[in-house]
Amino acid sequence: MTAFSHRLCTAPMMDWSDRHCRYFFRQLSRRAVVYTEMVTTGALIHGDVDRHLRFDAAEHPVALQLGGSDPAELAHCARLGEQYGYDEINLNCGCPSERVQHGAFGACLMAEPRLVADCVKSMRDAVSIPVTIKHRLGIDSIEAYEFVRGFVGTVAGAGCETFFVHARNAVLKGLSPKANREVPPLKYDYVYRLKRDFPGLCIVVNGGVSTLGAIEPHLSQVDGVMLGRAAYHDPYLLVEAGARLFGERPRSRSAIVGDMFSYAADQVASGVPLRAVVRHMLGLYHGQPNARVWRRMLSDASLLAANRPDLLLDAMKATENGAPMLAAVA
Repeated sequence: MTAFSHRLCTAPMMDWSDRHCRYFFRQLSRRAVVYTEMVTTGALIHGDVDRHLRFDAAEHPVALQLGGSDPAELAHCARLGEQYGYDEINLNCGCPSERVQHGAFGACLMAEPRLVADCVKSMRDAVSIPVTIKHRLGIDSIEAYEFVRGFVGTVAGAGCETFFVHARNAVLKGLSPKANREVPPLKYDYVYRLKRDFPGLCIVVNGGVSTLGAIEPHLSQVDGVMLGRAAYHDPYLLVEAGARLFGERPRSRSAIVGDMFSYAADQVASGVPLRAVVRHMLGLYHGQPNARVWRRMLSDASLLAANRPDLLLDAMKATENGAPMLAAVA
């Protein structure tokens, strides 16, 4: 098992943090823990296990996030995750989407802390790797700190030692998942109180952390920070955070592109469309001169249709040299 710290993590993001995205994130920081998008127990029990769970060894440390509420099914899927080599199993108790609620899991599980504790115990009995929880502060109009404190206390009693806390409530009816990431107010003080009340637990804050300067103040209060869409839209933030928090040597964008070109070439040779890899890289030059050229070239349907990994190198040259888009691909 890979030894790792939760000081810096990337969030599980549905439809985004697939294996290609995680490989890309790994080129940005060697020590950040990367998380899969949520995989439901049903998808693993009734679907293509290898398609859902395979990953590149370079992704370590990597955690599998599961969605489910049946202790026996979660134990079975946790075993699959351990067999595939994941470093951690994370249970989703934070997703507010109605599709997830219909499956009786996600954020609605916060109303059933005893069931969550049973799920944690079942998974911990089944695997030797850590079992962790990602959750919200509350659900709907439940605003009292005592609610999340009781949830954490109950689940910790089942042996869970690490909690990723999205510092907002989840509104289960009337708000989209996107609105649930923006409308309910952030209450970081609740997360800080959890750390004070449970000093022996690892508490990681998630939600609204979008700049390098915002990370370190949180780390004076809790054990780690989880970056979601900020890292996706401005990936170089992971490079800067890795340098600040771990002393990692910052990699240049061109070095990152070079490694991703090699990865993309291997993936395309195995039948993966180039688009599946490069769609996660559109923000690499965020805030840099000619960033628009980079984004346009990697999202241009006609260029992607050729399925040429060299498009990455062409786009890098056009972006860094300030060349017109068409000149780079002539």
